[in-house]
Amino acid sequence: MTEKKEIRPEEYMSYPEYLENIKKGIVTKDGHCPVTPLLIMLQGRWKSQLMYEMCIYDTVRFGQLKKDLPGITNTMLTKGLRELEDDGLITRKQFNEIPPHVEYSLTEMGRDLLPVFYAIMNWGFKYEKELYGDTEQK
Repeated sequence: MTEKKEIRPEEYMSYPEYLENIKKGIVTKDGHCPVTPLLIMLQGRWKSQLMYEMCIYDTVRFGQLKKDLPGITNTMLTKGLRELEDDGLITRKQFNEIPPHVEYSLTEMGRDLLPVFYAIMNWGFKYEKELYGDTEQK
């Protein structure tokens, strides 16, 4: 059995080191998987898409997110925003003005995900034809 490699934050590895070590298993100092918490935070139909939209805006209102995510219900949007806030990825600021409104923005932990969503976006562009078919007009 291969022993899993503990990685300390001050020892972040390069991508080539990651490729070398991933087959051995990589865990935190407490023996946890470093990927699982984020996957749990983003599971569900809308939360990854919400986070992608949050990456686009410095600050955004509920109505703008509703426009940008066709098909999402008010209930699911509210639920997703609350869960992302509870997880510490976004912050909610309520303005008690006339009319009252709420604005959402990424926390520092949420902003640290920008490179992750950038990599996912590039993957999507790379495999666009495989994912959506050849949509080029002939």
